[in-house]
Amino acid sequence: MEKIDKKRHLAKALSWRSLATIDTFLIAWIITGKVDWAAGIASIEISTKTILYYWHERVWYKHIKFGVKNV
Repeated sequence: MEKIDKKRHLAKALSWRSLATIDTFLIAWIITGKVDWAAGIASIEISTKTILYYWHERVWYKHIKFGVKNV
């Protein structure tokens, strides 16, 4: 298996989180009609889900071989 730097996992987590947080903000704004509430929800979500995604990615990389082919 190829070696992938942990920085790649972090960069991937941050880029995904940016896109997903915008999505969360827009959904919360549509549902509540309040920008401040949407911003509050999005700001909490960005922190918790970045950490969760990073650890999820690391677990998959280290322990789950589904779809990995050695070339």
